[in-house]
Amino acid sequence: MSRNTLIALPLALAFVASASADSYPPPEEILQELIDKTGSAYLSQSDQNLMMMPDNPAYFVAEDGEDLFHEARGPKNVSLEGCDFGKGPGVVEGAYVEMPRYFEDTGKVMDLETRLVHCMKTLQGFADDDPAVKKRHGSGSDMMKLQTYIASKSNGRPWNPPMDHPMEKALRDAGEVMFYRRAGSLDFSCNTCHGATGKRIRASVLPNINEPEEWTKAVSWPAYRAGHQQVRSSQHRLRGCYWQMRQGLVVPGSDASIAMISYWTDAARGQPAILPDLKR
Repeated sequence: MSRNTLIALPLALAFVASASADSYPPPEEILQELIDKTGSAYLSQSDQNLMMMPDNPAYFVAEDGEDLFHEARGPKNVSLEGCDFGKGPGVVEGAYVEMPRYFEDTGKVMDLETRLVHCMKTLQGFADDDPAVKKRHGSGSDMMKLQTYIASKSNGRPWNPPMDHPMEKALRDAGEVMFYRRAGSLDFSCNTCHGATGKRIRASVLPNINEPEEWTKAVSWPAYRAGHQQVRSSQHRLRGCYWQMRQGLVVPGSDASIAMISYWTDAARGQPAILPDLKR
């Protein structure tokens, strides 16, 4: 084998690896394909949203998150490259669309946020009251930067939360019960707003959980919310829904929050994730 061939081979292998990682279309193309396929009023309600997606501010948040992920931090001065999100230590490609999932080392079903908190505390040595762990919301928070980076590595991949462990099925089923349970002063359930096509809040068309092509956009968090001018997470969206229904707030990271996220992720099974998304 010639010297030139030996030099070219690693470059070719690197290109193949890069092409594989970037083989999924960008979020705006995924959304356009879903619009073309379904003609959904929910998916197509904002031309401006679609036009802004290539310049989504969440990309900058994801870049910051990548730096944080590989940086040695915390009292133990280690990176998060030793954190297992379900596909092995440090592997983030395709990990997010397969969460929530059961982890043997904790004996719990965890979503991305709770898994990150676990790794930041056990691997890096952060305490509950350290800002890196305590501050969960806003584009400037470490938590949001890390979540956006990790989730972006699942863009275009089909939602596929595992249902192999009994705990995964139990949490998913509990989430289904919660989704349809009416409560609070308004006697609302999640299904009140998301159980049929054509529902609205003010001028906004709402997604129907029974239409997977719509529901994949509904559950594609983290997303930059133009109205908030911040990147928001699944846990933040869940808290907002319960506030809007005037029900008791769900504690972030609780089994109840994981159950609901398990159910809504399972409802989008097989559809491509749009990450990071941009929402109104």
